[in-house]
Amino acid sequence: MPAQVYLSLGSNIDRDRHILVALDVLAEQFGVLKISSVYESESVGFVGDNFYNLVVGLTTDLSVGELSAYLKALEYRHGRRLDCARFSSRTLDIDILTYADLTGSVDGGTLPRGEILENAFVLRPLAELAPDVRHPLLNVCYETLWRDYYDRYDPRGQILWPVSFCWRGAELSQLWDNGAKVF
Repeated sequence: MPAQVYLSLGSNIDRDRHILVALDVLAEQFGVLKISSVYESESVGFVGDNFYNLVVGLTTDLSVGELSAYLKALEYRHGRRLDCARFSSRTLDIDILTYADLTGSVDGGTLPRGEILENAFVLRPLAELAPDVRHPLLNVCYETLWRDYYDRYDPRGQILWPVSFCWRGAELSQLWDNGAKVF
């Protein structure tokens, strides 16, 4: 039975090209994608160019290990270096955030991914895409986690903002100006 999966995508090297390529390849492999707005944020943990970040929802019959291997191969085919530090600039970074309701160590990775609660650039697009879905360990919906994020998880205030981004002729981002959508 296919599993619902949420992925985090990020790039700060030739951002537009690498995000577009990733979306094309993911759509070709997995079919229908649910895609959040694209957010720009400063690099975290190192000095570097700003990142574009978004979350993609898809369903797959691949196991966690198979999906992880597929995503790593996609990153490397598009310029990700094997020798880059954890906190460094990158052409493409794709992480499995959740895989169905699996928790704990699965096929060499930990689910759900800790960055959900650590980084605004992960939680904000996830909360936008899946507001009523519950974090598998906390049993709290992502919309609530986002609403409480700055008070509970990041009092220093990681900054991010939506950016205009088109894929296959459609605007992905919802730009907000005093509560009104601006396209």
